[in-house]
Amino acid sequence: MNFWPKRRVLVTGATGLLGGWLTAELIQREADVVVLVRDRIPACMFFRDGLDRKVSLVSGNLEDAGLLRRLVAEYEVETVFHLAAQTIVGVAKKDPVSTLKVNVEGTWNLLDAMRQYPTAQVLIASSDKAYGSADSLPYTEEHPLKGEYPYDVSKSCTDLIARMYAMTYGVPVGIMRCGNLFGGGDLNFSRTIPGVILATSRGKRFEIRSDGLFIRDFLYVEDAVDGYLCLAEKLASDSSLAGEAFNLSLGLQLTVLDVTRKVLELMGRVDLEPIILNQASAEIRQQYLSAEKARCRLGWTPRIGMDEGLKRTIDWYRQHFQAIT
Repeated sequence: MNFWPKRRVLVTGATGLLGGWLTAELIQREADVVVLVRDRIPACMFFRDGLDRKVSLVSGNLEDAGLLRRLVAEYEVETVFHLAAQTIVGVAKKDPVSTLKVNVEGTWNLLDAMRQYPTAQVLIASSDKAYGSADSLPYTEEHPLKGEYPYDVSKSCTDLIARMYAMTYGVPVGIMRCGNLFGGGDLNFSRTIPGVILATSRGKRFEIRSDGLFIRDFLYVEDAVDGYLCLAEKLASDSSLAGEAFNLSLGLQLTVLDVTRKVLELMGRVDLEPIILNQASAEIRQQYLSAEKARCRLGWTPRIGMDEGLKRTIDWYRQHFQAIT
């Protein structure tokens, strides 16, 4: 029996990268989707592809606790994908207070609204940044949460609050910690992959803020969508998963320079060697994850991978740039 047709689903953060792809997949699976949107961003996938015309759209923000209580009650929400957050590390460093309000207060507002509906699943989008620095890698879900920098701390707090609502109030919460997501539709060009594609499309050399040797773990967005949907379905039938966190990743150890050069190779512009600025600060040098728990307990495995994901991403942006010129 298909889990999703007519299921009442709330998505926050639908105008972001993961939110756009997840909302499109939920529509494809015939769920009844309601979306909370703070800002109208015409160029984002959600509006560009007309997804807004296929869902119920509610304007507002996560800091409005009354709005969230009304929303989940009136739409009789059965599953929540809480993806909305301030996700840019540099913005968090410049404005930590607003980042904490959105990421932390927004999460407790939503979970408190869901506390009255103990059978509804809530999926929380976390990050590998929640772990902070670690003496040993890869991160497993047993690693302590010890963020030190603004964005990292916001995610550590989010995870602890989510687990509190699961353990204390019985809210069926699942937490996803992903590596760096990439794919078509990411309009934050300060991020490495969309930034490289944009610069290369303009015939310019991409500027790497760090020394290029920071190690990161990447995951194609459609593989992340598969993981979120899988955990939601499992939570509905297995209460023992409440409060559990799962890592999603490709398990790769790639430097920013590795990824940049791979994109240049796929775009046929290896002549555009990146510029190394070496200006990064307040960032963790090495981060990568083990997704063994998700593979064993959820049956999740990435379908697309790095190379194919990059090819799909480059194709998406080429079409996008042609459409706006």
